[in-house]
Amino acid sequence: KLAAEFPSEDIFLITASPVIKAVTNFKQVSKTLEEFDVEEQPSSLLEKRYPNIRVIQSGVKQLKSDEHKVYTEDGKEYIYEKLCLCAGAKPKLIVEGNPYVLGIRDTDSAQAFQKNLAQAERIVVVGNGGIALELVYEIQGCEVIWAIKDKAIGNTFFDAGAAEFLIPKLSAESRETPIECKRTKYTVEGSEEKGRPTAASDKLGSALGPDWHEGLHLKGTKEFSHKVHIEILCEVKKIHLQQEFVQLQGTSLTFPKGEKNVEPDEVLWPVYVELTNGKIYGCNFIVSATGVVPNVEPFLDGNNFAVGEDGGLKVDKHMHTSLPDVYAAGDICTAAWEPSPVWHQMRLWTQARQMGWYAAKCMAADALGESIDMDFSFELFAHITKFFNYKVVVLGKYNAQGLGSDHELMLRCTKGHEYVKVVMQNGRMMGAVLIGETDLEETFENLILNQMDLSAYGEDLLNPDIDIEDYFD
Repeated sequence: KLAAEFPSEDIFLITASPVIKAVTNFKQVSKTLEEFDVEEQPSSLLEKRYPNIRVIQSGVKQLKSDEHKVYTEDGKEYIYEKLCLCAGAKPKLIVEGNPYVLGIRDTDSAQAFQKNLAQAERIVVVGNGGIALELVYEIQGCEVIWAIKDKAIGNTFFDAGAAEFLIPKLSAESRETPIECKRTKYTVEGSEEKGRPTAASDKLGSALGPDWHEGLHLKGTKEFSHKVHIEILCEVKKIHLQQEFVQLQGTSLTFPKGEKNVEPDEVLWPVYVELTNGKIYGCNFIVSATGVVPNVEPFLDGNNFAVGEDGGLKVDKHMHTSLPDVYAAGDICTAAWEPSPVWHQMRLWTQARQMGWYAAKCMAADALGESIDMDFSFELFAHITKFFNYKVVVLGKYNAQGLGSDHELMLRCTKGHEYVKVVMQNGRMMGAVLIGETDLEETFENLILNQMDLSAYGEDLLNPDIDIEDYFD
């Protein structure tokens, strides 16, 4: 976007990664909903397309904002007129530096995970967001103990009702064959031969795209397809290596077969997880899918950034940080403006793309001394994804975020087919969750955006015999 706005200026892209993430197959599904694939491409493709872009492959060592200089790991310095920080976030690991704990947020860590899974008989997955959800669904031939701190699965995206709708899919033995994935993969020459170290959490990869698990062979050593046991309302209390555990003389449990079954495990495992509910399970390794923290480290030293409660760099409604000529976008930033009543920030691919695009527009407007309106994509929170092979659309305050107890929910659910939930407040639609091919996303998007009073329709709003789209067309 910057290269197009400033065709005669030099645009530098400084990145620690040898490949760049490109958005492909972009589809505007509705006014605010967009669907796209994320693909890794060699940086030369970007330079070919825009002759004024130079990709510099190096990590950033230091930012000296008062001198308008960026120092890279390879010992060079770059002077900027305007700078946008898009360094994303890194996995929030349950413990740092334990070889049996893997964090997953990028393509490299997904590969390391695949290597380890090939030898695994049982793993423990900790976390309850999108990546944990996908992972548990995709893993076959390996026992999975899934520890979540909430009552229901997938709490970042849905409520307990949606979780109940999806759970039967977890135990279904026969799996639909996944649609062939069109994402190509570039490897860095020379990195394969040396055998990659397990994805160290300090090595920054690029964040996973929306269908990252496609094309990865996620299969353990056992011959069954799916075995998932969910431990709810608990977190990891302690992780014991095999030796420590033997000295403790504690009891670990076998994979639960039914409610009553809590037999002690005879097998010796490489690592043991002690949960806050008192149970201990042995496993081959632990996957930490517990969210991300903004990757602000290299930029804070010597710069007086205003930082948000979630650790991100605060940005105003023009994506400006608290320092002159420094902007930020994506996972690294914290939206510090007064948001629209039906938008909130969430560290997702869709928002990163919108913020990056809008930040470039703001940088251009500032440079030319023009004023600019807030981009429309920040009017309504809208995200489209896939879970368990179902299309999932979340709109507005889909989990009644920040609405307190002053709201009501309306539901329509056809087992194995669709799940529709709307969040209403004072007769107005504030949010929605749509699972399956409901075809309601555009209608609901409009109803949330125009805040029409729907109290007259009552329950009929979700009546399957009424064609609501035609009605509000």
